[in-house]
Amino acid sequence: MEYRLLGRSGLKISTLTMGTMTFGGVGWAKMVGDLGASEAKKMIDMCIDAGINLIDTANVYSSGECENIIGEALAGKRPQGVLLATKARFGMGDGPNDRGLSRYHLIRECEASLKRLKTDLIDLYQVHEWDGQTPLEETMEALDTLIKQGKVRYVGCSNYSGWHIMKALGIAKEHSYQRFVSQQIHYTLESRDAEYELLPISIDQGLGVLVWSPLAGGLLSGKHRRNQAAPEGTRQFAGWTEPPIRDENRLWNIVETLVAIGDERGVSAAQVALAWLIGRKAVTSVIIGGRTEAQFRDNIAAAELKLTDDERKRLDAVSLPPILYPYWHQLNTASDRLSEADLEVFGSHLN
Repeated sequence: MEYRLLGRSGLKISTLTMGTMTFGGVGWAKMVGDLGASEAKKMIDMCIDAGINLIDTANVYSSGECENIIGEALAGKRPQGVLLATKARFGMGDGPNDRGLSRYHLIRECEASLKRLKTDLIDLYQVHEWDGQTPLEETMEALDTLIKQGKVRYVGCSNYSGWHIMKALGIAKEHSYQRFVSQQIHYTLESRDAEYELLPISIDQGLGVLVWSPLAGGLLSGKHRRNQAAPEGTRQFAGWTEPPIRDENRLWNIVETLVAIGDERGVSAAQVALAWLIGRKAVTSVIIGGRTEAQFRDNIAAAELKLTDDERKRLDAVSLPPILYPYWHQLNTASDRLSEADLEVFGSHLN
């Protein structure tokens, strides 16, 4: 297992992170999975044995039950070096202050997560989604307070746009608050939107990148194929709607390329998709999950799979996103003075 620095911090995390949304099965999360404490402990132990040192969760997963299960599985005795990450923002009740990124909600939910996880410290606390009604100054000050109180070590964001991130970093600098060390984003061969703004910002501003749903909700696992119904037991069969698929033909072209490379290498299509992500310059760690031990084991094996330059070119070509404005204009007129961050946008188009 390889370990990489998380953004500008001195914290090293494994190139694979353990995702836990399959724990609990309460409410909407049942479509993803419903593993109980004993099963979760087996999965956690397996991931730790493989060298994974970060476990990622969120308060909203199964309405807190996911965190309860992790806390019970670890029995309040985390193995040395194992890190915990969780998130807050979404609704945890019906009251007017039971959601969002206000100081009230963030501090309350952090304290609730600590209790459920049976720990006195969260290593990476992430704001789970944008809140356009809470001033960013309030959110960043609340996160800084949690660090100063010793409840949180590092803070990050998830699902922010480019301008949201830059505004947050600017406020942190202006007020000497602790800045985000990372962002958690959706990024796959099927959905490369993050290459327009989020990955260049990470390179330019020194943010780590954690990738959620790296197999596009299972669509890139190789189980889903052109002109075939979603297999029973999958998220899509249960009615899962993310990510949105805007070009179905492109999706199946990507899947067929993944399957072909997997067959050539004697590995699963899922491992190929994960290895492509691990090899992307801006990516720090890829969050893997599963309903079964077999799924976790298959995903873990991706950490050792190194794609050839030719294989990466095949995958880049079949998934190449269009160049949007102002990038097509920059590509035509400014390609003589591109930065390292710029190349994250233009790299595949310059080859």
